Amino acid sequence: MTSGLIQSYRESISLLGEDVEREGLLKTPERMAKAMQFMTQGYHMDAHAILNSAKFTEEVKDMVIVKDIELYSMCEHHMLPFYGKAHIAYIPNGYITGLSKLARVVDVYSRRLQVQERLTHQILTCIKGALNPLGVAVVIEASHLCMMMRGVQKQNSVTTTSAFDGEFMKNPTRSEFLKLITANLH
Repeated sequence: MTSGLIQSYRESISLLGEDVEREGLLKTPERMAKAMQFMTQGYHMDAHAILNSAKFTEEVKDMVIVKDIELYSMCEHHMLPFYGKAHIAYIPNGYITGLSKLARVVDVYSRRLQVQERLTHQILTCIKGALNPLGVAVVIEASHLCMMMRGVQKQNSVTTTSAFDGEFMKNPTRSEFLKLITANLH
């Protein structure tokens, strides 16, 4: 645990006007430091290595979709959480990867200080680089506490971002993907 991070949180709490010696706050700086290190652990993970650790030769060329992948991230502008779900599809071009690895890629990039727009593209770029698929699609839907708790205070707003590459740039493929991620098939 970085003692400097703990001390910084201690000073921040004091600057807000609180008594850091108060019983309820005695261990708060340490808890905050641990929480922040957990929420930003993606800086110490390698998304390409994760995909490559379960990369298998396979000649299928049908769309693979993993939808409703939970994500939690921190807005880099306000240091407040945003949360939601990611939907990922790719069309293999000789290689597939373990399905759980796609969810782990989401974790790698979401566990950093982020903006949703960049997060969407980082996931796409990683999958494209590691698997060289015929196409990749990523859609993220998220609620941002910086929109809900402060500023405009819009409780029901949801932000949707999307990124498409390869075959998903073609309307029929993109439409099939969008239809499947909104369908309730199970």
